[in-house]
Amino acid sequence: MKVLLIAPNVDGTDVGEALMAFKWAEALAAHVDLTVLCSQRPGRADIAAQLPGARVVTWPEPAWALRRERLNAMLKPAWPVFAGHVRRWIAAAGARGDRFDIAHQLMPQAARYPSPLRHFDTPYIIGPLGGALDTPAAFRAEAGSAPMFTRLRSLDALRFRHDPWLRASYARAAYILGVAPYMQDVLADVPIKRFEPVLELGVDAVAPDRTRLMEPGHLKVLHVGRAVRTKGLRDVVRALALLPDLPHVTLTSAGAGEELAPCRAEAERLGVAGRVRFLGRVPRDEVEALYETHDVFCFPSFREPAGGVLYEAMRQGLPVITADRGGPASIVDETSGLKIAVTDPDTYAADIAAALRRLAGAPDLRARLGAGARAKVAREGLWTEKARKMVDLYGRIVA
Repeated sequence: MKVLLIAPNVDGTDVGEALMAFKWAEALAAHVDLTVLCSQRPGRADIAAQLPGARVVTWPEPAWALRRERLNAMLKPAWPVFAGHVRRWIAAAGARGDRFDIAHQLMPQAARYPSPLRHFDTPYIIGPLGGALDTPAAFRAEAGSAPMFTRLRSLDALRFRHDPWLRASYARAAYILGVAPYMQDVLADVPIKRFEPVLELGVDAVAPDRTRLMEPGHLKVLHVGRAVRTKGLRDVVRALALLPDLPHVTLTSAGAGEELAPCRAEAERLGVAGRVRFLGRVPRDEVEALYETHDVFCFPSFREPAGGVLYEAMRQGLPVITADRGGPASIVDETSGLKIAVTDPDTYAADIAAALRRLAGAPDLRARLGAGARAKVAREGLWTEKARKMVDLYGRIVA
């Protein structure tokens, strides 16, 4: 099968969307005749050399787009330039008889970028799309003021109803993929043909099973993620304070950001500072060591479109406590963790505390959920398995 894959950034040496796009391309190239269209960032490893199993066509990423990295990552201002390159390349390829069975716009993940694929007859899919989650009303007072470019998310709903280029892109697609089922509701105003949830994340392998010491009443809890209010670190600190009779339930936080100072102050105010370690930014290999040495992964992020750290923890056999909202709601099931309804800050912290108490007192439940987490990742999250399922989807569309 001849497959055309487009993504603005594909790079196995990067992080985020660029790394995920690379992992998808690498896995798919083992199954199909793959052509990848992407940008080449100056100073980075050559994409064609990183993907020897695929044909790779690149264009230089505009220098002006790289001057503000955070803004570039969030808004993708160079997308129209990249989309123009793609449109001209596909037209020229068609003129010389270079045809594809299917095309796939893999990235950007945010659902706000019209696709150049809509101009051609080749059947295509878009996604997995994510994002568009808002901060629950009860948490907004604590979330602070978001940067202007993140507040622009409020325009997404209007564009789904009225933007002719975006609506045409999605309406003409053979399939729209979303990182979780909630994206079908987000796109309810667009007349899409078919929707399927496909998590954009994956892992190369499940970690070896290891015996963990499980003493009742002792629980080493881990939170990994950028320290912003929506990741739920403050809620775990508050939950810890609701367990004064369980002094051996402790918390380790790995991740830097503006939320660290308020969380440290909250831990001091609530009298649990001695039970919390704030590590700040931690190198990748040290994060893996943290997964190996902790008992439970608590990640109550309440505005999380996907949740890559959940897969990282689950592949290591950690039971999970997370929010019953967004991506985590579909990643974690009853075999792998406990999900907490997102209500208001006080109730949320109390419910997290109840989940921690339950796991602290039930080593057998922790062992069962940890084994279930490893099994779920092995069943659904390995890149080899994800590529096989995607190729099956391609085949159904072509057929």
